[in-house]
Amino acid sequence: MKERLKNEKAEEVIKYVIEPSIKAELVRSFDNLMYVNKAHLKMIVETEIIDRSIGREILRGLNELIDEGSNNLQIDYNIEELYLNMEKALIEKVGIKAGGILHIGRSRNDLLATVTRMNSRDSIFNILKKINILRNEILIIAKDNVETIISGYTHMQPAEPITLSHYLSALLFAVERDFKRLIATYKQINTSPLGAGSMGSTNFNIDRDMTAEILEFDTVMNNSLDSIASRDYSMEALSSLALYSNNLSRIAQDLYIWSTDEFNYVEVDDSVSIGSSIMPQKKNPVTLEHIKAKAAHVLGAYVSTFSTLKNISYGHSRDTSTESMKYYWDAFHEVESITSLMIATLRNIKFNKSLMRERTLENFTTVTELANTLVRKTDISFRQAHHIVGFMVREMIEEDIDLEQVNSEMVNKYARVVIGEDIIYSDKDVSISLDPEENVYSKTVKGGPAPSEVNRQLDEISNNLEEDNIWLNTQVGRIEKMKMSLDTLQL
Repeated sequence: MKERLKNEKAEEVIKYVIEPSIKAELVRSFDNLMYVNKAHLKMIVETEIIDRSIGREILRGLNELIDEGSNNLQIDYNIEELYLNMEKALIEKVGIKAGGILHIGRSRNDLLATVTRMNSRDSIFNILKKINILRNEILIIAKDNVETIISGYTHMQPAEPITLSHYLSALLFAVERDFKRLIATYKQINTSPLGAGSMGSTNFNIDRDMTAEILEFDTVMNNSLDSIASRDYSMEALSSLALYSNNLSRIAQDLYIWSTDEFNYVEVDDSVSIGSSIMPQKKNPVTLEHIKAKAAHVLGAYVSTFSTLKNISYGHSRDTSTESMKYYWDAFHEVESITSLMIATLRNIKFNKSLMRERTLENFTTVTELANTLVRKTDISFRQAHHIVGFMVREMIEEDIDLEQVNSEMVNKYARVVIGEDIIYSDKDVSISLDPEENVYSKTVKGGPAPSEVNRQLDEISNNLEEDNIWLNTQVGRIEKMKMSLDTLQL
């Protein structure tokens, strides 16, 4: 690689560009580089581009490098790529005639593009596994709280009574969509650029479909330039990760508020809390703080990648292959972190169920049903009922009257003030309307909080989770089978 370049690399280039890149790739890409090498080797032997005896010699050298491991690979940072250092090591083992021919019909560009996609799908599978563990944890809590009454909120103000399970079901549907988005991203990623060369393909009679099949790619990329230039999948992946992280951040924010002394709805376990160095009473829910903050880092990674790719030519460059991916891998790590932190937080969380229900009687969340009942039981419109109940609540707050004191006589009093007439309405109807359980149990419309309806939602969620686990296990199994096959490759 020094034929065109006479001078050694500048110290700054090694320190800030080459060394950090090689060190990162050595950890992240060594195994997948070897799998690509073996797949390419098998293909050029089977297509008779090289002699089988030379192929066996190359395979022997590759296996020796694998057995020695990435930690024992001697790195020369004047050789600017991990792959080229691996090629140098291979040549030292089997000679340049054998070791130097492995690169036939390919380039660093398509090789790196292929490995990056393989690393990406491994990372996505790891996140998908974590997401499904989280989904299961939330599902367990939801099934135990189908009848746990809690105030629902809009604008962070008490709105209507729902159940904790209804709230958790909403979260589960959101995270399920996140899972589906990452599946779609995986399908975009799992196409093979191998064999595209530097950008203009090759006149060696390689079989790109064969290497794609060996490496368990779903298909081959149809254009050699697109194969090495495209990194839009990284933005798609980061977008999906950012959306998922945002959902977890919103969940964390709810739990964070609910854990305050003012709410006192939840208590996080000591194992996921820290104390204060000066205030002995403190128990800080720090996992929730980290989840919220780390979600911002994922968004930052998306912005970084998008900005790097925004104004570069559609071809290969270090902008494309290296700099655009700078924080891509960090984002996967952050998402793994926040998912794990959320799982740990939820596993031992405690809910103050009695207080949750009590608050629904104190914060007027049941009065919407009082207005609804006025419409059903009398001949007034909903807007008239809304005015009556709204006026009544205002007066009750001003006069410090409890909701439990409301009866038909009080309703009639405000009806006369608002619409100028009495309405026929019983104390029993008032009591039922304002009862939190009656409120919730009556809302059996699809998507509602009634236990019967939430159980239907949870059944659907459970079935979808089972199907998603089957899909995931199948895909992971394919990749593991591929790796085992290449680990034991014979030529």
